[in-house]
Amino acid sequence: MQKYTLIVVGFLCSFLIQSQTINTTDLNKLFDNYELNNKAMGTISIFKNGEEVYNRSIGLALLEHNKKANELTKYRIGSITKTFTATIILQLINEGKLILNKVLSNYFPQIPNANKITIENLLYHRSGLYNITNEKDFSVWINKPRNRKEMLKKIENHTPVFNPDEKTAYSNTNYILLSYIAEELEGEKFPEILERRIVKPLKLKRTLVGKDINTNKNEAFSYYFEENKWKPITLTTNLKGPIGAGAIVSTAKEVNVFYDNLFSGNIIPEKMLKGMLTVKGGMCMGASSFNYKGLTVYGHDGGIDGFRSMAIHIPEKNLSLAFTFNGANLTSIRGVLISILDAYFKNDPTVGSKSLIQLKSEDLDTYLGVYKGTTFPPEIIITKKNNVLFAKVTSQPLFELIAIKKEVFKYDAMGIIFTFNKEEETISIKFQGREMVLKKEKSH
Repeated sequence: MQKYTLIVVGFLCSFLIQSQTINTTDLNKLFDNYELNNKAMGTISIFKNGEEVYNRSIGLALLEHNKKANELTKYRIGSITKTFTATIILQLINEGKLILNKVLSNYFPQIPNANKITIENLLYHRSGLYNITNEKDFSVWINKPRNRKEMLKKIENHTPVFNPDEKTAYSNTNYILLSYIAEELEGEKFPEILERRIVKPLKLKRTLVGKDINTNKNEAFSYYFEENKWKPITLTTNLKGPIGAGAIVSTAKEVNVFYDNLFSGNIIPEKMLKGMLTVKGGMCMGASSFNYKGLTVYGHDGGIDGFRSMAIHIPEKNLSLAFTFNGANLTSIRGVLISILDAYFKNDPTVGSKSLIQLKSEDLDTYLGVYKGTTFPPEIIITKKNNVLFAKVTSQPLFELIAIKKEVFKYDAMGIIFTFNKEEETISIKFQGREMVLKKEKSH
């Protein structure tokens, strides 16, 4: 009996190890396709259990000299910076230098509603402050170096869009102010705070608040794809302005080192991390949360001057993933992430759901067609293959819908629920607390 038990245990261990082996073949195929079809240029890094298990660079870091990207190439990571900034703020709270309910008027009383806006409101994007990066011609204005006085004046000039804590609305303004608050408390500039609190303890060598792009230091230039070729982006942000909202430069690997240590409790205590990841109004502090095939994913994307990036962590799998692109000829960066996760977990039987009910091919005919609405996505095409239903958003690949019950389906990779109403010929789409309804326009 004991021998039989050992054989079974050995088989299960072998099976689990095999199922967790990284699927490099499909990952390489994915990135080969991106490179061959000029879909992206950049670097991808994947960490499992604290170790890097995959790193791949595609395309060029500098087109002018045909310089290829490599694992040490540095990229502007845009709003992934916010996770770093939120971490610094939570370190200050943990040290008793700051509290979540402290109001903004203690530091910048001239800001509208400063006596009502708390640190927590800023962290959760619930301040109601206007997002100054939405201002007309802001990209031209921020091309020049802007100091704190200029940035604060820009913020002061806008009326709040809603009352504090009334709802959630993403605003770079919040994290610019959090950067300044950290500077007030620490008595030093944000780049020095980042260096002392995160870069040095984690022994990062290529993570910093960026300056002008220096290609001699293996910093990538950014490009856009037009007329069947990559073209350089010449109007770029001077990173003195956005600081803690989007100014960090790093490599895909070092972003992963940061994320892995953050979620391992090595930068802030577990109690603080738990608070950071508490979802409020669809957001965490310095991150967002969504579902991928039953797994909870935490992370942030970034976009600045043509650079597109994303960093995520999946606690259940102890997996961190980061990609940093200096060229992206793609509609959806979230779609890139899903494609990477699909390839990575392809051979893992513990990931993904199966239909709860079995439907016949003819049962699906009533759902087929083109559905349109006034909100995003503006159009969804519903098709089928045999007895499986598929959906397609404009310019995106088909994705399979899992049958939960009759008339209710799920896009498993992102936890999106599709509910069909045959009488009204509509689809109700629910995702992260939001709901939109699309009407069938025509048969497909």
